[in-house]
Amino acid sequence: MAVLLLVLLLTLLLFGLGFAVKVLWWVAVIMFVLWLIGFIARTTDAAGSRSRWYRW
Repeated sequence: MAVLLLVLLLTLLLFGLGFAVKVLWWVAVIMFVLWLIGFIARTTDAAGSRSRWYRW
């Protein structure tokens, strides 16, 4: 019975990790798309040159 519980626990753990990794990949893809939009659609300054859209 203990072996069955350990296998079930391991299965649930691996399923949970797989789901979390899949969600993190989608978050990474969305953030990359937002970064690309910000990079392409950046504004120009008074001199007409493209300014930095980040602040560091």
